[in-house]
Amino acid sequence: MSGQDSPERPEAPCGWDCPGGRGRGRGLGLGLGRGRGRGRMFDNGDLRLIILHLLADHPSHGYEIIKALEERVGGGYSPSPGVIYPTLTLLEELGQATVNEDRGGRKLYSLTAAGQAMLAASQAAIEAIFARLDSGAAARSGPPPQVMRAMENLAVAVRLRLQGGAATEMEIRAIAAAIDGAAQAVEEI
Repeated sequence: MSGQDSPERPEAPCGWDCPGGRGRGRGLGLGLGRGRGRGRMFDNGDLRLIILHLLADHPSHGYEIIKALEERVGGGYSPSPGVIYPTLTLLEELGQATVNEDRGGRKLYSLTAAGQAMLAASQAAIEAIFARLDSGAAARSGPPPQVMRAMENLAVAVRLRLQGGAATEMEIRAIAAAIDGAAQAVEEI
């Protein structure tokens, strides 16, 4: 990658609990932050190349790109629209992607000839990015995404129920007993 890639690329979120993250787990004190201590998901210019690669398969909406990338990394990362759409805009400004409206009025992004040329020139870099993502997905430790979702749901439910101090002493005891019961059930599995 050339040095000129750095200032053009929007920053990738550093995790779920940091500025730019999606906010899940923030302030819950449960250690649910994804990406904590792992650094950025992509190096400078990586996301642009991945999006070009995805657009080479077929024209896509931003949401489809988000979902395709999430699937590619095994559900361990889902880029926010605040990362994807500025990168798509940058690709359009660089002449590497074009945007048209589909029948529903949504933006549909396609690769241009300049985008195809960039993709062809960057094939080795793209293969290295995907190899790194694949090895990271294979080596990812911690609870599976389904368990993380369930833990987050529990944390939100507890926080919402206790918000404002409206819970009675009996309700507080019932909540604590339910959580203790869930912990015991998990231990017995």
